[in-house]
Amino acid sequence: MQKNLNKEASQTAQQYDSEFRVGVDFDNTIVCYDELFHRVALERNLISPDLPKSKNTVRDFLRRCGNEDAWTEMQGYVYGERMAEAVMFPDALDFFIASHQNGISAFIISHKTRHPYAGPEYDLHNAAHQWLDSQGFFNTERTGLTQDRIFFELTKEEKLQRIGSCRCSCFIDDLPEFLAEPDFPKGVKKILFDPHQAYCSCEQFTRVESWRDLFSIVEEMRR
Repeated sequence: MQKNLNKEASQTAQQYDSEFRVGVDFDNTIVCYDELFHRVALERNLISPDLPKSKNTVRDFLRRCGNEDAWTEMQGYVYGERMAEAVMFPDALDFFIASHQNGISAFIISHKTRHPYAGPEYDLHNAAHQWLDSQGFFNTERTGLTQDRIFFELTKEEKLQRIGSCRCSCFIDDLPEFLAEPDFPKGVKKILFDPHQAYCSCEQFTRVESWRDLFSIVEEMRR
């Protein structure tokens, strides 16, 4: 797959602006937590095994059962203690590699608190950095990513400001409500990552269902 991505992109790489910059969200955009949240909820006897393996399904079930506190504490546990077990969405790393090889600068910009709202005070930023390292994102020669291109902002407002200060040409996020924020930096093209086809009727943004499709869309925006 990586070979095909690079070949496809390199055919027209010289036609594009080398300053094109892509900003990418982290949780639920690069990282997929569906199986991990399901596994942890099973371990805690909070759900039945037949509940679909989906983070949002687990969340909605617990909320319907009045277990909001359990859900809040579980998030901190997963994003902290169990972060190493999370998986990457298919082709996410290949996207960064192909982008770097074809002159696109990439940044990871996320809204993430330093510590959980409930439970033990795991360092969620450190856990996320360790996960990125373990998955190969800090192989700079391949991805172009360095620590100073990774931003975990404490508030949504700071995330919006960071997108602007990094001069992102486009930004990829899984939340349509975030892309629709009134203070979203003007001129930044918005891409909605929708791997579970939850927003098929959304026409406000460019919508993609896979990282494989994202590369061709970003290249088109770069023209």
